[in-house]
Amino acid sequence: MAQPEGRDSVLPASGDGPSMSEQRPTNVRWMIVAMLMGFTFLGHFNRVGITVAGKSKFIGPDLLTEVQMGQVYSAFLWVYTISMLPGGWLIDLLGPKRALTAMGIGMGFCVVMTGVLGELGQPIAALLLPMILVRGIAGFFSTPLHPGAARSVSLWLPMTSRSTANGLVTAGALIGISVTAPGFGWLMDRFDWPAAFMISGGTMIVFSLIWSLTATDDAASHPRANAAEKQLVAEHKVPPSGTRATFGELIGLFRNRGLVVLASSYALYSYFQYLFFYWIDFYFGKTLNLPDNESRRATFIVMMSMAVGMALGGLATDRLSHRIGVRWSYRSIAMFGMTCSAVFAWFGVKAVDSTQVVILFSLALAALGMCEGIFWTSAPALEPGKGGLAGAFLNTIGNAGGSLAPICTPWIGINYGWSAAITVACCTSLMGATLWFYIDPTAHPIRVRNSR
Repeated sequence: MAQPEGRDSVLPASGDGPSMSEQRPTNVRWMIVAMLMGFTFLGHFNRVGITVAGKSKFIGPDLLTEVQMGQVYSAFLWVYTISMLPGGWLIDLLGPKRALTAMGIGMGFCVVMTGVLGELGQPIAALLLPMILVRGIAGFFSTPLHPGAARSVSLWLPMTSRSTANGLVTAGALIGISVTAPGFGWLMDRFDWPAAFMISGGTMIVFSLIWSLTATDDAASHPRANAAEKQLVAEHKVPPSGTRATFGELIGLFRNRGLVVLASSYALYSYFQYLFFYWIDFYFGKTLNLPDNESRRATFIVMMSMAVGMALGGLATDRLSHRIGVRWSYRSIAMFGMTCSAVFAWFGVKAVDSTQVVILFSLALAALGMCEGIFWTSAPALEPGKGGLAGAFLNTIGNAGGSLAPICTPWIGINYGWSAAITVACCTSLMGATLWFYIDPTAHPIRVRNSR
């Protein structure tokens, strides 16, 4: 007899009675989640580290201009976005274990090579093209990070634990972003910038090798997972990796109404999120006129609030799903979080006292973070046979929406004021919340092809 969803016990098949280890599931699945958090932490630490070096080491007279450094940053983002769907295709074909291993080793190697460029003795101005090339390759290798992590979660955890897991995984990314400025800055101060890149990238390579030795694609193939843990996931069966999606199946993602609406909501969500990622420090420094150290501290608080919201939101979603079901649990938390984030941000931009602004923006980002894990849980659930590709589809559309924020926000701010710019972002969050009336993460026809 199958046990209720998410229970931590199973009935014995035969014999006098199961041992304690057979009665209670092992916790290998949470070790996998912890390692996925490590991947997102290191992935974003290595991704953002170059902006820290750019500000203090690369931009200046006889060095690189802001525009040239922007070209280095954009090389990563454009290749990352363009490669996302092919990366999702590879995740489903190779499995998340191998895809994430390749991601970590490849990205870590590119970061190490950035440091090697500095050891060649060339002037900074001569490193523009090599850095553009290296960062572009790094963007290519980075594509499996979030879709691969979401695919791994869908294979390792039952449905009513996946939002908790994805919330923790995405929180790892925000923690990585938050600590990059002080952490990578300390490495540069202690060892100089070339060594800082080599240490940072080398750490990711070592971590990826540890992952390759200890992880598997799912609980069924892990030697340390007992029968009870395997049954938890088996009750919510997800087709295994090894599917080679055709071009027709890729186009079929656009015919999955639930996935398209989900991705549209995520694009609106990302616009609101990216406004804070790219412009919050500027807003604190230029609009509120906070000193640099206070502006950085306020930005750190706001970003960490979002990380906390991601972790707590995932946990709350899974707890609520036991009471009202997965469909309405996901809808309720997503709509509540995105609506509250818009309300708190709107009051924050109207506030005058800087302390009140920081508190309200922190509440806005915490509420927004509550929804992140839900998106990454829902995408693979809506395309169980192509979970990696579905996550890549979600991230591609989300990045497309988010990429408008760095462009539109300053234009609106210059022409209509920063209050108007943030109000527009609040409206996008409300629109994204409304779309959840039409999203059902449990409505998924399973279409699987097991050919290689």
